[in-house]
Amino acid sequence: QQACYAASAVGYLTGRPGVCLVVSGPGFLHALGGMANATINCWPLIVIGGSSDRNQETMGAFQEFPQVEAGRLYNKLSVRPSSLEVIPAVIEKAVRTSIYGRPGSCYIDIPGDFVNLQVNKSSVKYVECCLPPPISMAEHSAVSKAASILTLSKQPLLIIGKGAAYSHAENNIRKLVDLCGLPFLPTPMAKGVVPDNHPNCVAAARSTALQHADVIVLLGARLNWILHFGLPPRFRQDVKVIQIDICAEELGNNVRPAAILLGDINAVTKQLLEEFSKRSFKYPSDSKWWKKLRVKMKDNEERSKGLALQKSLPMNYYTVFHHIRELIPKDCILVSEGANTMDIGRTMLPNYYPRQRLDAGTFGTMGVGLGFAIAAAMVAKDRAPGKQVVCIEGDSAFGFSGMEVETICRYNLPILIIVVNNSGIYTGLDANSWKEVLKLGNPAQYVPPVSLLPNSHYEEMMSAFGGKGYFVKTPEELQNALKASVTDKQTPSLINVMIDPQSERKKQEFPWLTRSNL
Repeated sequence: QQACYAASAVGYLTGRPGVCLVVSGPGFLHALGGMANATINCWPLIVIGGSSDRNQETMGAFQEFPQVEAGRLYNKLSVRPSSLEVIPAVIEKAVRTSIYGRPGSCYIDIPGDFVNLQVNKSSVKYVECCLPPPISMAEHSAVSKAASILTLSKQPLLIIGKGAAYSHAENNIRKLVDLCGLPFLPTPMAKGVVPDNHPNCVAAARSTALQHADVIVLLGARLNWILHFGLPPRFRQDVKVIQIDICAEELGNNVRPAAILLGDINAVTKQLLEEFSKRSFKYPSDSKWWKKLRVKMKDNEERSKGLALQKSLPMNYYTVFHHIRELIPKDCILVSEGANTMDIGRTMLPNYYPRQRLDAGTFGTMGVGLGFAIAAAMVAKDRAPGKQVVCIEGDSAFGFSGMEVETICRYNLPILIIVVNNSGIYTGLDANSWKEVLKLGNPAQYVPPVSLLPNSHYEEMMSAFGGKGYFVKTPEELQNALKASVTDKQTPSLINVMIDPQSERKKQEFPWLTRSNL
């Protein structure tokens, strides 16, 4: 499962499919999570799975399972080569399918009896590697219409999705933001396409921006649960949506667009730039809309700052993230998963560069953290030696893939894991409360199902495999552990940060939506 998550992250970070090799039956089934996660996130992936011998089908063969049929539900392509001779053509089709159009996962099934078969080399159908994905552009009339709608907007908003990050559209989107003076809001993995510290970033006023914008430009973002489907009460009833997407089937989902621009995000953004360069449009920075957004941003930032500077012990989430933000490298790759840990971390930890944040994504998948971190470290090793990966985990999220600490130490990867430990899922019990509950009787009957063992020493797992582990309870201990871990890039580290088991997010305007961040 972790190998499949890692391979999918390689696909997102490089634009070429990572490849995961799995055994038959249960091995294939464990990889389904990674296949589904890749397809729903629109990341290229290829999974190659062994399967039972063809002449043993329906006989109850070892690990026999209808893998090709099962794979069709989770993949863009699920296929078994009909012979050894056609394997190169099948591989080429899988690579091409995974990266053309909307990216996704592909599965190739290799029966066990193929392994020892022999064929005449001259009969093998070799094919050339596929060409890079074709770059499609929007119709000129659609671009012109979108520009006209945006020009007349009183309260515009750009929403940048991870499709823009995958498309490497950062330079053109930054130019569009600067040229037109538009406020923008990144979705979680689009953070850094335009730096979070850009003055036009309104992430700190997310709810206000979404609820009151009259024209929204979707740049590679989908109106799914992450954006509340584009529907009231989180959006205006009469909001005009300009939708830019590479997938025609996505256009019009949940909200009928005022303008549709079908094409590659980077290419279409360039078309918009060219159109606006003719119109000399600049949204006024002193408008009532900007003033409203800035007031809300300041209010939310001050509330978060107040929580971050609290001196009480145990620490809360905001205090922990405040110190992490101050000490981790600005160019590190951030991996984040958990409930409150991921949600609060998204607001507290800025990203300055594209494709340097990986999290639970569109599928909301828990358990991806260490696999993603390993993939990011391996890609960085090839493309940006010296870059550090910081993986921030909730304690429950860490439980899904904690043994990958051994993989990290085995390959001596430059990964810093920070476990934000509240002894539970959302909330837990402190040591004293735990003892009181145990007095009631059988723990299976009386311990709340969201509670984990208090004061669990996850850092000892890292130490056991040769890395460095830190158990911290105070801001000073956290600062010292962070400084040591960031300085020593040659040794993997794990900082186990104990926080108040009852620590929560600051109160939300729409508390019923917090469950969507699981």
